[in-house]
Amino acid sequence: MKAYDGFEVLVQEYREGILENIHYGAITVVNDKGEVIHQVGNPDHETYLRSAAKPFQALPAMKRNVDEVYGLTSAETALFAASHRGEDYHIEALLSIAKKTGIREEQLYCCATYPLNEDAKAERLRNREEKRRIFHNCSGKHMGLIALAKHMGWDESTYYELSHPIQQEIIQSLAELAEVPVEKIGIGIDGCGLPVHTLPLNRIALAYLKLANPDMIQDETTRKAAAKIAQRMNENPNMIADRKFVCSALLKDPNIVAKGGAKGVYGIGLRKERIGISLKVSDGSEAVWPVIIATILERIGYDNQETIDRLYEVVPNTIYNDGGLVVGERKAVFNWS
Repeated sequence: MKAYDGFEVLVQEYREGILENIHYGAITVVNDKGEVIHQVGNPDHETYLRSAAKPFQALPAMKRNVDEVYGLTSAETALFAASHRGEDYHIEALLSIAKKTGIREEQLYCCATYPLNEDAKAERLRNREEKRRIFHNCSGKHMGLIALAKHMGWDESTYYELSHPIQQEIIQSLAELAEVPVEKIGIGIDGCGLPVHTLPLNRIALAYLKLANPDMIQDETTRKAAAKIAQRMNENPNMIADRKFVCSALLKDPNIVAKGGAKGVYGIGLRKERIGISLKVSDGSEAVWPVIIATILERIGYDNQETIDRLYEVVPNTIYNDGGLVVGERKAVFNWS
């Protein structure tokens, strides 16, 4: 089918043999020389990282060892890079961070909401609880930034503003890993209110490659910070999302560092293979991430079948109706050069 705006067909969904949905997008794979070795669509397509930026947004705090300053556990630190789904164990860890750092919930700039996880949301509603800022999927990131501001003696009340030292350092760190000039990084406002950044897909792939392989990072402080946050993500995969989400399924594999973002963007770094992968689903669908990523891993000959199987468990290729009847299938149909 015809490509458009640098996107090509990635996934087709069929119901009783009839094509029902088509998901367009782009995929880029780079090696440790920064060369594009596989592509679907335009590797120069520029997109917002959204929550795929969170590991990089955590780097300033990791550089100052904020976790050690406040005595945070590995699991609590992982929340700095998480899009948590609001399960009980997430909230317990967030409350622990607040207690250890002295952060008040009203300091969080993200809005009050209910948990993303439907079961967790239903439990809060059954208990007649009100929306809270701590339930927001980005609350761990916000706590990490406030903790850094508190430690550095910076203004805690404006940590979310683009002019704040934290936000300026985040942009510098992202530019360093992606190897792009700071002025080439586009800036918008994310769902949680923080600045959000744009990069071409090939630069996102390179940044994730370095996150997985920090020996590629020249600056020693940044190198150690990247290694630490990546390690915390692998040590606590269920903190990054929840028990049944693609990020957690990938992070259970110690060879992979991965994080998705809203509107279909995803970044992956592979340690042993020393490659970086990025993808963008043009319609913003997250439901087709598993089949796309599993297919990518299959095509590069990835040797951990358990990881691939976990992805297919998150969202099976078989499509069921509400009553559990098999009614269709989804297929990854992309070819790459």
